[in-house]
Amino acid sequence: MIISVLSGKGGTGKTTIVAALSELVKKVIRVDCDVDAPNLYLFYKGMELEEKKFYGGKCAKIDKNLCEDCNLCEAVCKFGAIKKATIDSIYCEGCGACTLVCPQNAITLEEVKTADTFLDKTEKGIISRAEMEIGSDGSGKLVTNLRKNARQYETDKSITILDGSPGIGCSVIASITETDIALIVTEPTRSGLDDLKRILELTEHFETQVMVCVNKYDINPDMTVQIENYVKEKEILFVGKVPFDLKVMESVNTLRPITDFEDSSAKKAIETMWGHMKNLMKIME
Repeated sequence: MIISVLSGKGGTGKTTIVAALSELVKKVIRVDCDVDAPNLYLFYKGMELEEKKFYGGKCAKIDKNLCEDCNLCEAVCKFGAIKKATIDSIYCEGCGACTLVCPQNAITLEEVKTADTFLDKTEKGIISRAEMEIGSDGSGKLVTNLRKNARQYETDKSITILDGSPGIGCSVIASITETDIALIVTEPTRSGLDDLKRILELTEHFETQVMVCVNKYDINPDMTVQIENYVKEKEILFVGKVPFDLKVMESVNTLRPITDFEDSSAKKAIETMWGHMKNLMKIME
């Protein structure tokens, strides 16, 4: 079973819910697909099992021995990456247009390292994660690679939980592809509802069972009702409401999952939500 936890926008508390759900699953594999700002691993101590370099992009390179300074490459580059037959790697998108127009075949595309990938072993299971190079873009290819790294540890009895990126970009698409459940975390605000609508439009393209929960639902009860009504109208499973809880701030500050705090109202709500999700998962089987 693979569960991707997503949100249409950042700051909804997605990682807090991922960490909590991970604690409630007996055999769990965690994949931090929020590659631009990974932080799930901070909640766990362990040892690195594997570290690899990930090459997810390309950059043009000019052979000065062949170049005749015709400047055709500079003229064709739409990103302003070439000046006086010199490539600026920050601006180069690796599109290859310059290689096509160079009459001397002096330009080639070389693979560029964009991230390091890690497999960490903790007392509570495996975490697959990445650290991006400065200036690199998070990509669907990197997320797919992280999922592939974790797959070797999956069993029939394990549950893989993906902490997806916010939004609806390539990394989100790679997070939701070939998953059994997409749990969308939203918040009771107008932007929260609008972003929920956007990501629900995205999920329609995948054969994935969608579930929705509202985090900090009690800060705006009226908007929570609007979200519930919208989800019901769309015939989507509404699985839970998590209240605003100051213990969550303590959880983040101390890097401990909210499930460690026995007197937490958010903990109890997430446990109830997980019970609801498990019942629905049994029906799906």
